[in-house]
Amino acid sequence: MNNCDQPGLTPVEAALDQILSAVAPISDSTLTGLHNACGRVLSSDVVSPVAVPPQDNSAMDGYAVSVATSEQYRVIGIAYAGHPFNGTLSPGDAVRIMTGAPVPAGATVVVMQENAVVDGDSVSFKQALIQGDNIRRAGEDIMPGSVVLASGRRLTPADCGLLASIGISEVSVVRPLRIALLTTGDELVTPGQPLANGQIYESNSYVLTPVLQRLKAEVQSISALEDSVDAIEVALRDAAAWADIVITCGGVSVGEADYTRTAVERCGQLALWKLAMKPGKPLAFGSVGDALFLGLPGNPVSSLVTLHQIGLPLLRTLSGERYETPVRMPAIAAEVFRKRPGRTDFQRGIASLNPDGKLQVRPTGQQGSGMLTSVSQANCFVILEQERGRVETGEYVTIELFDQWLS
Repeated sequence: MNNCDQPGLTPVEAALDQILSAVAPISDSTLTGLHNACGRVLSSDVVSPVAVPPQDNSAMDGYAVSVATSEQYRVIGIAYAGHPFNGTLSPGDAVRIMTGAPVPAGATVVVMQENAVVDGDSVSFKQALIQGDNIRRAGEDIMPGSVVLASGRRLTPADCGLLASIGISEVSVVRPLRIALLTTGDELVTPGQPLANGQIYESNSYVLTPVLQRLKAEVQSISALEDSVDAIEVALRDAAAWADIVITCGGVSVGEADYTRTAVERCGQLALWKLAMKPGKPLAFGSVGDALFLGLPGNPVSSLVTLHQIGLPLLRTLSGERYETPVRMPAIAAEVFRKRPGRTDFQRGIASLNPDGKLQVRPTGQQGSGMLTSVSQANCFVILEQERGRVETGEYVTIELFDQWLS
């Protein structure tokens, strides 16, 4: 018996474990230039061909000298970054040196210019010299042959700078994830059009597509599909022929007009349905054809929360990324949080420091699953455990700050 047939709701942690265990990451890769690599997932380790820094260099402006008993040093030249001093220092010699310039042969210390006393072509120092001071050693950051970034890493701006610093101009990355996003509902109208009685503007695609695009995925979106099993089935089959995963919004709860679940079961299968999660109970997971299937709730807040908490771990794993659980931390409830036991609640909150410098959080207001203002005004989720009830002011709660996918 699978989870779709079992009574009750699947706990969030169990559902996520089940979903991630069913995912086979994409292995197809392609080469991409460094300017287009940020946000892509490495398909192989990157090994440095060079040392960083490539040679000993100065950590500051000052004077490179060879430690000796002399109290007065003769300045014999100057070294700039990109224009090194090519001679060799003898005891008693000094070279004026700038930050980043290679340390001349024979020099064993760089003395900062603030400690120097210059007299014509001579220089003396206010403090005793310490061998090795203010010298960045060759390879102290990166050694040749070392793995600087491992496969499965989603590249950040700093990563791209790091790759450039070792002379890498292109990298092997996992091909973009192909995602089909389908939203259903006869009541939905495209923004900009007039509303008839009983209609509402379609907002889910505008909420979800920017998140999916941050994955560097290829996204095909079909909005406001007709509420019929046949129409949804045709759309699912067409989408599954192209996509790695088909994501739908709406039509997976228990109402008489919820057709998506029936359509999925015609052309695929469900492995999981209904979570002990608020908002987001009617979440479904399975497959359609050769594609994975993720059915999100229809309410916009529910769809965004479930995409973030369940969908993104799934999509990031599918795209070859080494997924790591998000950082969560304790905070003091600055106001009451209303909750009933039974489901893990992802309320939307505003985290800040109180006058004592301690982390506190308050709700954004009403937490209805159709109220996008509760997310728009928030900077974190307040995660209230499944069996926890009402939270009083001063109690501790767990928060998860909004990350790059939501901020």
